[in-house]
Amino acid sequence: KGVENNLYPFVFLNVDGNLFIFANSRAILFDYQNDIVVRTYPEIPGGDPRSYPSTGSAVLLPLRNLEAPSVEAEVLICGGAPRGAFQLVPQGVFLQALDSCARIMITDPNATWTVESMPMGRVMSDMVMLPNGDILIINGAQLGTAGWDKAMEPVLEPVIYKTNGWVGSRFVLQSASSIPRMYHSTAILVRDGRVLVGGSNPHEKYDFSNVSYPTDLSLEAFSPYYLDPQFSPLRPMIVEPCSHANVTYGEKFKMGIEVNGTLVPELVSVTMLAPPFNTHSFSMNQRLLVLSIGQVNVTGNWTCEFEVTPPGSAVLAPPTFYLLFVVHQDIP
Repeated sequence: KGVENNLYPFVFLNVDGNLFIFANSRAILFDYQNDIVVRTYPEIPGGDPRSYPSTGSAVLLPLRNLEAPSVEAEVLICGGAPRGAFQLVPQGVFLQALDSCARIMITDPNATWTVESMPMGRVMSDMVMLPNGDILIINGAQLGTAGWDKAMEPVLEPVIYKTNGWVGSRFVLQSASSIPRMYHSTAILVRDGRVLVGGSNPHEKYDFSNVSYPTDLSLEAFSPYYLDPQFSPLRPMIVEPCSHANVTYGEKFKMGIEVNGTLVPELVSVTMLAPPFNTHSFSMNQRLLVLSIGQVNVTGNWTCEFEVTPPGSAVLAPPTFYLLFVVHQDIP
């Protein structure tokens, strides 16, 4: 029916094996094996669209307590552009991007959205899951929509969303880049904890001059706060396993870590991240699992070892390569 804002829907594999699918302003739970919609969720507050070209972004928040009888799953959707924004751009009107983030527990039978405000409006941002469960919101613009030459005023300051923070104090501004990252920009976490940021091509062809936002094929690395030298005494180093490991569902394995400063065993956790692939501000397979760990045995002033229990099924952890992190006092 000519409705905009339905391309590149946000899709996540839920912990019950069904697909959570969000497009425009609405979400369903879809049993793809039997071709049945098993649930319809409330419309996102405000009713404004979040899918292309009103491009917001989304993440499945960290999955925890994986050995519990029922695992909770929560989705966060941020940014976008108001309804009608795409049609106004040809008239020279660039509407302010949405500054709201909406969070919903998709496994709750009575699920409702909780809405918070980012420090600024943002369209075409990338949301990157960090090893400690925080979310990096980076790239994008403050005015307009996705598409060829349809946005203005790049957002140069990344924001970190503190997943476990208090409502009203979850957003932390980061140092600004000098490079606009508009349509067709991207971001991905790499193994050392940095985020590789690259690209920007808001034009139908590559235009490097005589345009407001030239095509940019450069790459830069963003270092989140946890890589600051001041946190070196807290940073854990994995000493076991010392290289790649084949992990079987539910089969425990041993880990050993070393910390150069004060080791607090009760503040040690292990996370497992499926490396995401990204297009148009969204990574479909982005998934962070917080693994169960056994008794932490201190073996020296700065070392300890413990057993880790991987997820028990492919529904929780689809088979693929994962990045394994240890987090100590919030520092991976």
